[in-house]
Amino acid sequence: MVRLSLASFLLLPALASFVAAAPVPTSAGLSKRAFQLLDYADFQISDGTAGDAQAQANAVFVDPFDGVDLATVDDQTADDIETMRKAAESAETDDFNPAIEAASGDEADALQNGKIKNKVLKLTAEVQGLNIKLAKAQAAGQSTSSIQTKIDAEQKKLDTNVATDKKNAGQASKGVA
Repeated sequence: MVRLSLASFLLLPALASFVAAAPVPTSAGLSKRAFQLLDYADFQISDGTAGDAQAQANAVFVDPFDGVDLATVDDQTADDIETMRKAAESAETDDFNPAIEAASGDEADALQNGKIKNKVLKLTAEVQGLNIKLAKAQAAGQSTSSIQTKIDAEQKKLDTNVATDKKNAGQASKGVA
């Protein structure tokens, strides 16, 4: 009897440590999302220098999903990606274009580099959003050819802008936020 009590006494703390190490779900039963909706000023990548836009854009829209089955991404997260993509697009058309038109010399060049970095950001969001749609459609057994066609077209645009950013590596880049 004493041995049983002693064994129980020794095993209880070990078992408790396993239970304490388990992840604690939120009230909705899901752990906190790695991707968060941000205002444009908080995720823009245009300031600094040209050359690393792809890595910076991936840090915002791709890296948070590392190891995640995109078919399991919730609709709110997909909507948040689209909201942020639209903000980057709006910055391009409403802010960068007029600023570049009004500037000259080094200022115009820095803004143009910032616009290219912003395009990489916008297109990375677009491709990631489409990749999520593709994964969900595949998981549901739906046709994916039209989604894949869109991905291919947007990826081509993304590749062109990444190449331009890399070509301008080290040059000043300026944002509009």
